[in-house]
Amino acid sequence: MITVEQARRLRKAGALWVPGAGDRFVVPDREMDDDVFVVSDMTVEVHDYPGGKVIGFNGTTEWALDSIEQREVIWLPREEQLRALLGSRFRKLAAVPEGFAVETTDGTYVSEDAEQAYAEALLDLLNG
Repeated sequence: MITVEQARRLRKAGALWVPGAGDRFVVPDREMDDDVFVVSDMTVEVHDYPGGKVIGFNGTTEWALDSIEQREVIWLPREEQLRALLGSRFRKLAAVPEGFAVETTDGTYVSEDAEQAYAEALLDLLNG
């Protein structure tokens, strides 16, 4: 999984998120940074309102949080989502002694975790 810091950098660099089932996110700066949530049709749903998307938490009567605006959460994209965002620049993913290497048309990015290597490649692309 990518780090929250990488996810913050991706958002700042312009990675766009259209929330869907299975997407992971965190609620930052509310003493919940370590809690990863998953969009699900049963427990965490995305609602479209005129002012923007709102993520609703169903069945969470023990929480003081019923919903939160999309702009207030940080998306933690999965490997296939990061690969899709790289588009035609993606060449291959390979296991290397240090972990994983993502090769793009722009370079090679190595990390212990494949998703983190993809995130670094995407950050390089977005920050051009």
